[in-house]
Amino acid sequence: MSDTKPQREEAAMSVRGAAVWAMGGQYLSFAIQFITSVIISRLFLSPAEVGLFSIALAAALVVSVLQDFGLTRYMSGLPSVDADTQARCSTVALLFSFVVAGLIAVSALPMAHAYGQLALAPMLLIIAAAYLFIPLAVVPMALMGRAMNFRGHFIVNLGAALTQACVALTLAALGYSAFALAWATLANGVARGLIAQYLRPALPYPLRLQGIAPVLSVGSRLSGLYANYGISARTPDMIVGKLLGLNSVGLYSRAASLSDQFRTLISGAIGSVFYPAFARKRDNGEPLGPAYLRVVAGYTAIIWPGMAGLALAAEPVVKLLYGPRWEAVAPLLSTISLTEIFLVMLPLQSDLPILLGKINQLMLYALTETCLSLTLLAAGCQWGTQGAAASRLVYGAAWVLLYARFLHRLVGFDARQLLVIYAKSALSTLAGLAPLALTYGLWSGPSTISLPLLCANVLLGGVLWMGTMLALRHPALDDLFGLIGHLPGGRHVQPLLDWLKPA
Repeated sequence: MSDTKPQREEAAMSVRGAAVWAMGGQYLSFAIQFITSVIISRLFLSPAEVGLFSIALAAALVVSVLQDFGLTRYMSGLPSVDADTQARCSTVALLFSFVVAGLIAVSALPMAHAYGQLALAPMLLIIAAAYLFIPLAVVPMALMGRAMNFRGHFIVNLGAALTQACVALTLAALGYSAFALAWATLANGVARGLIAQYLRPALPYPLRLQGIAPVLSVGSRLSGLYANYGISARTPDMIVGKLLGLNSVGLYSRAASLSDQFRTLISGAIGSVFYPAFARKRDNGEPLGPAYLRVVAGYTAIIWPGMAGLALAAEPVVKLLYGPRWEAVAPLLSTISLTEIFLVMLPLQSDLPILLGKINQLMLYALTETCLSLTLLAAGCQWGTQGAAASRLVYGAAWVLLYARFLHRLVGFDARQLLVIYAKSALSTLAGLAPLALTYGLWSGPSTISLPLLCANVLLGGVLWMGTMLALRHPALDDLFGLIGHLPGGRHVQPLLDWLKPA
């Protein structure tokens, strides 16, 4: 018997190339979802109708974190995946899809009675059906991800987003109210499964039950962790809806989703690229600290100015996108957007502990985080929706304090270099915000600024941001220019990027 260590398959593309494909798919999916949400909000649905769907979706998503059962992370972390392992993972995915769909279906009537909204019951049943199709996508997506084949992810995400948008807009125009969003969720699940199977066939049958114990062992721990994250991420809408009503949760949900969508637009889907990339470094025995600092530099350099800019421009952005009946979203959006600044200070806070086999320790931190988040939110709701949004800022600051030492011990990054990165990103962010802040103070405030003037300030802010990045020799520049060089037509601007790049 050979003692040769199993070798991971060759990567289909480089990390930068994978990031470009992942970001491209995320950008286009975001654009489709964003345009759909704007059209539906302006023309078809009221805040209360959006709030009703938000409660139903939040309840479903709390349970849906069990759907993946940790299979994506499990398969990405393995040195190799043979046909038997693939079959076992597909079987587990199928079995747990029925568990998830069943839990959502069983919760339908209790949820409807708890909120006094009978429409929640059929809406949850529709959403439950969507999760029966997810097993068709879980293993194919995991296989493509571990091979760094993010071209396939691009196609799956884009096709699912287009299908969801078409169904949502059509049914909303036909008067289906919040049910249009529920049926669109089902359409998304069906499309993802079918497209993923076409690109990378891995059918979840015939069932392969023999030898699934290792998958269940790792999956159960990961599912417990993801269930905790699901509660932390998804129950805010349910808490706000219960304590403050449908209209309030509609406004809060719209602010939170817009902030999250904007952050996703800025950062792309590069998080899905980093896990297999770090897995390869771990397998090769390379130190993770320097690579982690590069990730921090990239996130803070790009997401900080984007989210701070959204917070500053919240009022004109909300009026432009959603119209006057949604104007109460603006102050909530400003506060929630600033929370994202804290939450990207320590990226991959769950991925790296999972990769390094520290799931049990991570669970303790995650439970503490969830208790803190929900307690602060419930307390903040005593001061209305703005209090609920403000609680997110306190939560963000506490989140950084909670995870900083844990990740430092785990990854071994240089804390002094980390603080230098934060300082450079903060200065670049302030430079980017300066034009709009000065315009508000000296010329035209957020309630009166015109769209052309807002765009001009954003453009000037972008120039000042890049100039400051160059002047400070920000460590994210190398990766940023590298990504640009991998874009279509990027080779034409490569000489300019090489000239700008600090020596």
